[in-house]
Amino acid sequence: MQIAHGLVHEIERGRLQPGDYLPSSRDLADALEVNRKTIVTAYEELIAQGWLASAGTRGTRVSTSLPRGEMATTPHLPVATTIAPDDTEFPFLAAPDRPIAIPVGHWHKLDEGVPDGRLLPADLLARAYRKATEEAARTNSLSYRDPRGSPDLRRAIADMLRRQRGLMVSADHICITRGSQMGVFLTARILIRPGDAVLVERLTYEPAVAAFRACGAEIVTVGLDEDGVDVSDVERACRKHRVRAIFVTPHHQFPTTVSMRPDRRLRLLELARQFGFAVIEDDYDHEFHFGAQPLLPMASYAPARVIYAGSMSKLLVPALRIGYIAAAPQVIDALAYQISLIDGMGNSITELVAAHLLQSGEVRRHIRKTAQIYAARRDAFARSLDATLGDLIDYRVPDGGLAFWLRFRDLAALDRIEARAPALGLSFASSHSYAADDSAERGLRLGFASLDEKEARAVLQALQDCTHN
Repeated sequence: MQIAHGLVHEIERGRLQPGDYLPSSRDLADALEVNRKTIVTAYEELIAQGWLASAGTRGTRVSTSLPRGEMATTPHLPVATTIAPDDTEFPFLAAPDRPIAIPVGHWHKLDEGVPDGRLLPADLLARAYRKATEEAARTNSLSYRDPRGSPDLRRAIADMLRRQRGLMVSADHICITRGSQMGVFLTARILIRPGDAVLVERLTYEPAVAAFRACGAEIVTVGLDEDGVDVSDVERACRKHRVRAIFVTPHHQFPTTVSMRPDRRLRLLELARQFGFAVIEDDYDHEFHFGAQPLLPMASYAPARVIYAGSMSKLLVPALRIGYIAAAPQVIDALAYQISLIDGMGNSITELVAAHLLQSGEVRRHIRKTAQIYAARRDAFARSLDATLGDLIDYRVPDGGLAFWLRFRDLAALDRIEARAPALGLSFASSHSYAADDSAERGLRLGFASLDEKEARAVLQALQDCTHN
């Protein structure tokens, strides 16, 4: 293979021209100090591929059907020029200049609010996968299928949304995605045309903003306070821009964790009707609420104006990669078409696993158990915050969700933490990553659910060590 690739490379760069004769297999074998049969095999492979042609007793030559290279007219170019494997000769849309979410190597990742995967029994998941695989094989369900997702899972999610969140939906209103972020991106694909405005709060979920920008959106920021999005700001933006959608996380605002008040929800929906834009409601952790009964999603009382994104990754474990969109059937069909372009279909086995866990009641039992654990971890995390960073920060114990939002009284302390944390093996989202414009305040969102009390104390102590002058 090395010899064949070397010959192809010399043909591509023009050193070997169409019609040129190659050395005999014996001569080339002697020159390269390999067995003659190796050269014969390489020549035969390239003849079969069309790079070379046999000239009978005259030998082997470069195929005359290939185009002539530029090297024929530029004999003074260096012979040994090569392209490094990590170089390219074509333009492409490069990744932004920021760290990847999960750095490579030995790091302690402070997440932004994810469940503890250790709390889901491995044998429960293994049994569900075995059952799903056997069922799929028995029912001939291992082939390509509906890009909207597994019918069983769509029915199970629709049932969950009706019973627990007040959404009057059926399986026809559900599209399965690989996590809620994929759902947000696909929603952007079907809503946005270049130049359309998308409204986001000044502090928001950066991957969603990136998805909107990737689809050509103009990002317009609106205000945010302790009661949620500033609806007066939304109205002003609508009178200045051609608004196609607004992205909100009203249940537990990302990153600040505040809940949007009912009066603002109703006003936002009225503005959506008045100006004809869609509300993208990302309800990423609805089940984890530790105070009073949570508010129903906006999609439950305004389904014609809302595209509702949810995730089972937060209910179980992120590695399952199960998200979903609930919307009008024609919207679901549009999303399914986009899935057919990029993925064809989702992961049938994993979707059957999720359906089984929902239908069997295991998801509800798991949530009841973990909600108590997470409530205790939330309280312990607050105590550790007071003991380590209490003189540097302001925070509010969240009523729900799996993370704290920390505001720093002195931004110099935050700067020291972000500058010194990598040396201690700590990784977390930058305070700048939450800001959709330069006027947004800086802070840190730290998840508590994936850390037990001992781990949380150690991490917060390390953050405190970073603040020392």
